[in-house]
Amino acid sequence: MTNAEIRDVILNILEGITPDDDLTTLKDDAPFREQLELDSMDFLDIVMEIRKRYRVQVPEEDYEQLASMASTVAYLEPMMKDLEKV
Repeated sequence: MTNAEIRDVILNILEGITPDDDLTTLKDDAPFREQLELDSMDFLDIVMEIRKRYRVQVPEEDYEQLASMASTVAYLEPMMKDLEKV
């Protein structure tokens, strides 16, 4: 997967978790929690959805690396580079 495809995957997951938020204005470098109405359970839902769809394990100590779109894509890119988009 390319960085753009990973970004699309994350947007798709966020769309399912926060359907009322306008994701078109999402800034890549700003934390998700500052831009969206996410609580800790929503964040866990993102992690679980990544694992369910792509079998990518994100250890709890790495959760802080998923704070923004840019950091999430950078973190996932090495793990998802050889995967097909679902």
